[in-house]
Amino acid sequence: MEKHSKIYVAGHTGLVGSAIVRYLQKNGYKNLICKDIKDLDLRRQQPVEEFFAREQPDYVFLSAAKVGGILANNTYPAQFLYDNLMITTNIIHSAYLYSVKKLLFLGSSCIYPKMATQPIKEGSLLTGSLEPTNEAYAIAKISGLELCKFYRREYGCNFISAMPTNLYGINDNFDLENSHVLPAMIRKFHEAKLAGKEEVVLWGTGTPMREFLYVDDLADALLFLMQNYAEEEPINIGPGVDITISELADIVKEITGYTGKIVYDTTKPDGTPRKWLDISKIYDLGWKYKTELEEGIGKVYEWYKLFEK
Repeated sequence: MEKHSKIYVAGHTGLVGSAIVRYLQKNGYKNLICKDIKDLDLRRQQPVEEFFAREQPDYVFLSAAKVGGILANNTYPAQFLYDNLMITTNIIHSAYLYSVKKLLFLGSSCIYPKMATQPIKEGSLLTGSLEPTNEAYAIAKISGLELCKFYRREYGCNFISAMPTNLYGINDNFDLENSHVLPAMIRKFHEAKLAGKEEVVLWGTGTPMREFLYVDDLADALLFLMQNYAEEEPINIGPGVDITISELADIVKEITGYTGKIVYDTTKPDGTPRKWLDISKIYDLGWKYKTELEEGIGKVYEWYKLFEK
């Protein structure tokens, strides 16, 4: 991928897409194409094909998706399945039709089986049942991975897939009904501190284990893969270190300066017990994360305090 290559970043306003744009620009890639949903609805086939025909991008980062936490996935499963299926199939098929040189599709660690052996290897995909609370989203993402695989086999397309772990960073979604666990915690503890609340209530038992990757490190990994990876099998991306939700809560509590009590609502679901990715494949290629969790959360909290004003 050359500095002058025409690069389409699908989903450039989201957490991942905005980080990709920042990182590409930082590394001298200036010929970027970005379209807001008001200008291009990726769920509609004809406008997407017309866009590819007109712009003729050389490379595509497919980070556009409808995303959310347990509550959102449970409440809107049809929307999550339909929107993500349409976005994914429209872009991948158009990339094939208009001879994109290389496409990188973003999967998710949530698409692995609920009870997968830990750490989770790439080959664990489709070997067991999914976590029910995000099944619709996972099915759509699995379809994207399989599309990339089969377009490679049938048409010779250089389409690759990456499987990031839980992500966080600047431009995250802090809506309490639709956000993921870490930004939701940051908001809850921050607002509880300002309001002088004696306790913060969190979902579940606090025992599930998760790993978290700063989104700028993900962008670094994706550019690395565009330059160094061209295999059919998806590749995991993560720090290789996980913690319990309760340990995460303690870190966020300390960083935000909240002094009250943490209470766990055990009537609410935990989700998958553990999602710890085997990242030996990408590490063997020469990539490693840079941002430690406490440092990353501190950066996000400082950004959030400016954002929420």
